Amino acid sequence: MIGIPEYTTAEKAIEIIQSGNRVFVHGSAQTPTHLLQALASADKRLQDVEIVSITMHGNIPFAKKELAGSFRVNSLFVSEGVRQAVNEGFGDYVPIFLSEIPILFRKGHLPIDVAIVQVSPPDSHGFCSLGLSVDIAFAAVETAKYVIAQVNPNVPRTLGDSQIHHTRFHAMVSCEDSLHELKPKALTDVEIAIGKHVASLIEDRSTVQLGIGAIPNAVLKTLSGHKDLGLHTEMCSDGVIELIEKGVINNKYKKIRPHVSVTSFALGSRRLYDFVDDNPSFNFMDVSFVNDPTVIRKIDKMVAVNSAIEIDFTGQVCSDSIGPYQFSGIGGQMDFLRGAALSEGGKPILAIPSRTGKGIPRIVPFLKHGAAVVTTRAHVHYVVTEYGIAYLYGKNLRQRAKALINIAHPDDREALERAARERFKVF
Repeated sequence: MIGIPEYTTAEKAIEIIQSGNRVFVHGSAQTPTHLLQALASADKRLQDVEIVSITMHGNIPFAKKELAGSFRVNSLFVSEGVRQAVNEGFGDYVPIFLSEIPILFRKGHLPIDVAIVQVSPPDSHGFCSLGLSVDIAFAAVETAKYVIAQVNPNVPRTLGDSQIHHTRFHAMVSCEDSLHELKPKALTDVEIAIGKHVASLIEDRSTVQLGIGAIPNAVLKTLSGHKDLGLHTEMCSDGVIELIEKGVINNKYKKIRPHVSVTSFALGSRRLYDFVDDNPSFNFMDVSFVNDPTVIRKIDKMVAVNSAIEIDFTGQVCSDSIGPYQFSGIGGQMDFLRGAALSEGGKPILAIPSRTGKGIPRIVPFLKHGAAVVTTRAHVHYVVTEYGIAYLYGKNLRQRAKALINIAHPDDREALERAARERFKVF
């Protein structure tokens, strides 16, 4: 039995952080809100503290203009809590593949002075778990000079790369706050139609990767009739529970880590968090492994399903900005689309509604001025909307435009055809 370590207050723990430090903050469901409040309250003492993270949830108290002299967000994936800071110039964004972020830490491109994480209480051997968010947190804890832990009994004990011995922590703060949740919303007819089209592309014995949001949930809803699927995914949500319980996802034929579902983080409801707690059928792994295209390509019939903000006639994909407005980040889209494309029998899929909720077309002649290309036109194979499937691989520019117009919203097709004739001369 390992002795229980001493705990301190959040205010005392934050004293480890000094002006000029680069501080990593644990993200997603594990965002350590209690410690972040204490960090923001130390603004009078601190100057030029750089905050690096991916998606943080809940209130982000230091991402405010009036605290810009004390803290500056340098986001590796722009989430709602830091979006204003990045777009108004008192925060920054680093465009990078999710699989490569651990390299930034390990090779000293972004050396971490202090890592703030939220973990489970130590077990009888002194090990805590990073819980639902191993992703880039494992590398941050591994390389940081100092580590501050928010210890919370509500954090599930996940297996894989999530185990950290308490002696790695320089300060531990007890907290029993609820974890951040993202509960599934009711699916629309459009999302269900897209889900059915995507499901039609997925063969039995495939391994799937699905992102976050309504369309991935719709795809999962339509897979109940499939057999012997595997799961190797950057993130997982509530939709996987039923498929695992029914034996649809059993990982029986998956070459990499067979018989277990592989992910780097989970985000959903408390039901999901309880489901993965101490569940040996899940491995929560470092994202430099999960998202490595050279690993993904070794999985036969790898199907990667991702989304986008808009796609132009040639197949260029913008998925992280609305014009010059930074909305999210590069994340793992290219990691998985490229890996799936190189997989034997693999299928890289981009699934989008034909229009936004405000009626704005997503299939367009040209990306918006200032829009960023996340996935190049050479990498795009399947594009799916509620109106069908376009296969772009090996197609020339005119053929691509025609295929995409055929799955655009019917009310947009006439204007798109005019634009295609003007651009390609013969159509």
